[in-house]
Amino acid sequence: MMRCPNCKGKDIGKIGTNQYYCWNCFIELSIVNGRFCLHQVEMDGSLSSLDDLFEENERQVNVE
Repeated sequence: MMRCPNCKGKDIGKIGTNQYYCWNCFIELSIVNGRFCLHQVEMDGSLSSLDDLFEENERQVNVE
């Protein structure tokens, strides 16, 4: 089971191929080359990257 790198929650749903959504902190996660790409969903539906808020090791995908 994956954990959200932002809130450390386990309530993650799959929304597409290698795309997930955290229902605890409401961010969208994509997996690219074994790393999470994190995005905030804006009011207009666009995505804003949150990758610069995390260290590379925090974005590493770890499946428990």
